[in-house]
Amino acid sequence: MAQSAPTFEGIMKSLKQKNYAPVYFLHGEEGYFTDALAKEFENILPEEEKAFNQYVLYAPEVEPSQIIDVCHRMPMMSDYQVVIVKEAQAVRADKLAKLAPYFKNPVSTTILAVCYRGAQAKGKELMSSLKEGGAVVLESPKIRDHNMPAYISSYVRQKGLSADQKSLEMLRDFIGLDLSRVYNEIDKLAGLLPPNAAITPDVIERNIGISKDYNSYELLDAFATKDGKKVFNCLAYFKSNPKAAPLLMVVGTVFNYFADLLIAHYTPDRSDHGLLEALKLRNPFFLRRIRQGLVNYNAIQVVEILSTIRVFDAKSKGVGSRQNEHQLFHELAFHILTAPGRL
Repeated sequence: MAQSAPTFEGIMKSLKQKNYAPVYFLHGEEGYFTDALAKEFENILPEEEKAFNQYVLYAPEVEPSQIIDVCHRMPMMSDYQVVIVKEAQAVRADKLAKLAPYFKNPVSTTILAVCYRGAQAKGKELMSSLKEGGAVVLESPKIRDHNMPAYISSYVRQKGLSADQKSLEMLRDFIGLDLSRVYNEIDKLAGLLPPNAAITPDVIERNIGISKDYNSYELLDAFATKDGKKVFNCLAYFKSNPKAAPLLMVVGTVFNYFADLLIAHYTPDRSDHGLLEALKLRNPFFLRRIRQGLVNYNAIQVVEILSTIRVFDAKSKGVGSRQNEHQLFHELAFHILTAPGRL
């Protein structure tokens, strides 16, 4: 049976249990996991051993041969030496591929962590050498808008707290898809709340400043159910409180919803499992909104709406319009609610 791909949580658990691999290769568009693991690698050795056995190298400043030479050194008065190579994404693929011979045959007393932050590493020779040598490879793809609440929920549980789905989406709406910022806000809430407390919309509104009644969570529900009054109440709030809901981010959330709705329309298996697979969603909670949309918007209407959102995007950048983004969004919302489905 094929082994499952390494996960951030799995690697972190192994490191804390002192179960080390000779080579770790961390890459992908989501840089938070690479940064968090890099800090953990820096804490493997006790302070008294770091001076002789820990090396933090920056890939643009060293040659691959120098990295390999360091990795072949024997640890001094320690079981391991730790070599952390940062900013690997800043060097050419052919240069990085020169590490392939070492990846194939690493030294067991060296823990090498290569941090390729914010991008996906490519190169057949590089990736095959990592596989051949048994390296732990973590790819962290960019987190989709719909899946961010699952990451937030996991971190909330780690902090000994709980949160309902609306609260998770409110945090995502206000902070966006930057995991570092999301986790920092949760850390702040954890410092304010007692153990085992619940993060509720009221708690978020009181401590972070997001309205529990007017946010993109409520806006999407209003679009899904074609509740025009609620849609325009949300828009009025966004206009009066621009910092509470960055409009372009809200529009991006609306676009993603209708893009998913179009996929759902053309998914043969509309069971919960079939839709979750087709939409690459982690939480069946979101299917409620998708199913409401399937009832209220046919496929032709959804295609028209997606086209109109793209027109909004161009106009908001000054292409063919001098209206401000709130006026444009008001028109967009009206078109969404009344789309006749004529392409």
